[in-house]
Amino acid sequence: MTEDTRSAVLKALHERRSIRRFNASPVSREDVHEILDAGRWAPSGKNNQPCRFLVVRSGDERQGALSDCTKYSHIVDGAAILICVFLDRQACYDVRKDHQSAGACIQNMLLAAHALGLGAVWLGEIINQADDVAAVLGVDGERYELQAVIALGHPDQDGKAVRNDLADYMLEAF
Repeated sequence: MTEDTRSAVLKALHERRSIRRFNASPVSREDVHEILDAGRWAPSGKNNQPCRFLVVRSGDERQGALSDCTKYSHIVDGAAILICVFLDRQACYDVRKDHQSAGACIQNMLLAAHALGLGAVWLGEIINQADDVAAVLGVDGERYELQAVIALGHPDQDGKAVRNDLADYMLEAF
């Protein structure tokens, strides 16, 4: 890995922010494809690749129905794109590892959105209404387990960096 690549990756990790407000500009199909492809490249245990995606574009009637499934409806309503991330239970082999894989997939997509100049936020609260989401989207909730919805679009806000000191994360001195 070159120094430039290393610096770019670390910079993206430090600069990515959760963006919850978007302007009205559409997101290109190519950008959405790039983000989905980044999710596809996330690590998974035994390389089982259990994540599945469903994309809802602004104006799709399901967007309004999804906003009724979360207390963050204003974010869902304002997004140009919603990426619903599921685990395919038929592709899973270990609950913990498969959920970790979904987290890695989501992080990859958030970083890809940032790299493309887009804003995005990981909506996790919506999984509390997973059955309603499955019904809205017409997916088999028994087979596909909702992990999150990623709301994305062109940012209409600056993200704020809020992190504890590294020492606060440490269980013992390093």
